[in-house]
Amino acid sequence: MNKILMTVVAVFLSAWVFCLSVAAQTQKPTNSATQDLLIKSEVETAVSMLGAIHAKYQCGEMTLDKAKLFGAGLLRELRYGSEGYFWADTTEGVNVVLYGRKDVEGRNRIKDKDSKGTYYIKEFMAKAKAGGGYVEYWFPKKGQTTEQSKRAYVLPFKPFGWVIGSGYYR
Repeated sequence: MNKILMTVVAVFLSAWVFCLSVAAQTQKPTNSATQDLLIKSEVETAVSMLGAIHAKYQCGEMTLDKAKLFGAGLLRELRYGSEGYFWADTTEGVNVVLYGRKDVEGRNRIKDKDSKGTYYIKEFMAKAKAGGGYVEYWFPKKGQTTEQSKRAYVLPFKPFGWVIGSGYYR
């Protein structure tokens, strides 16, 4: 029964990601306000997905560790549009997932700062503690080393002690 349920969840999430991807690509955001709404909505959806996984733990269908592992795996692969991805850090600043940067996963990033001096992980944690919000910072795109202006939206996922985020480059 557990394998059937996991298969159904995987199929549902795959279809959901495909639909979001098609929608995001056909309606590319044209301004900051639209992009802000998109990333907020995407992060809320990702947190909702983690809520469904946490419910499986609460029902005894999986351990908390397996639920976290499953949630991290889905976040790692979850995309929207041509460049949208997600990351997760623990509330202590330890990275759980960062698209394209497996070398960062498991590392405490709380003291990381951008070239302008912004401790962006601390900013993520502060916004999450307040219930969620936007953070502006500088960060390189995947495969690049030069930082670019970025705006992110973060939300806490309290059951796992994670902060989930996504953003866009300006």
